[in-house]
Amino acid sequence: MIDKPMPQEQIRVVDLTTGYRNSKGDKEVTTKLTASLYAGELTCLLGPNGAGKSTLLRTLAGFQKPLSGSIEITGKNIMDFRGKELSRTIGVVLTEKPLLENMDVETLVGLGRAPYTDFWGRFSKEDREAVDKSLAMIGIESLRHRMVQSLSDGERQKVMIAKAFAQETPVIFLDEPTAFLDYPSKVEILLLLYNLAHSMEKTIFLSTHDLDMALQLTDRVWLMDKKLGVRTGTHRELTESGDLERYFQRPGIRFDKETGLFKIDRDCRQGDFGLSPSAQS
Repeated sequence: MIDKPMPQEQIRVVDLTTGYRNSKGDKEVTTKLTASLYAGELTCLLGPNGAGKSTLLRTLAGFQKPLSGSIEITGKNIMDFRGKELSRTIGVVLTEKPLLENMDVETLVGLGRAPYTDFWGRFSKEDREAVDKSLAMIGIESLRHRMVQSLSDGERQKVMIAKAFAQETPVIFLDEPTAFLDYPSKVEILLLLYNLAHSMEKTIFLSTHDLDMALQLTDRVWLMDKKLGVRTGTHRELTESGDLERYFQRPGIRFDKETGLFKIDRDCRQGDFGLSPSAQS
């Protein structure tokens, strides 16, 4: 048997505390997190609404400063990156819809080339090829000349992912990239991200609520909860440690230790949810 080589550490966070500063003091969201993201791997960030996933992603992407601790990308502190240098290192897809009108898809995807164009934004042959390649990878070549405001939510999300790939960064962060997609499209996007992470040695880190799907299409998982904090590891490691069950066990949900996935408990009673029989009347 040939041992699989150890993945290369791309991002390392040490004692990272995320949150917000205001006149009343710091509001901490994630505290003292130490973890790594690796090249050639897809890592999923899982947790309930309000756990602080978006805040963590924004901090890792350099959009907001950490309250304390450090973030290093290939050994260099993120605070030492200049704007264009960071834009050539990290691509980001957020959940917010782009407030754009009178712009076609090709032009929007082309904005991902901004870190490489000159002052006037003129495209080179390489820039145009990068846009064409991204449209083809995401499977939206037919949308090339559509206006952004005419797209469905799912189509718009795919366009924003294509824009991130056109940026040609070694690291890509995505905040719930499958949120507006139907089930086949969710699988398609996650498979695409998984395969691109492996084939192109990219570090891809995404948050999602598609729990079972993420557990089947991921190399590593970061579990996040306000009370339990953050745990990281492979699917197997988090299953064996009991962390997966501990983080997501709820009335009506049963964790199957054999498969490492969650199932609906049809025998769950109404009272298990804290509801009285009259609560729905």
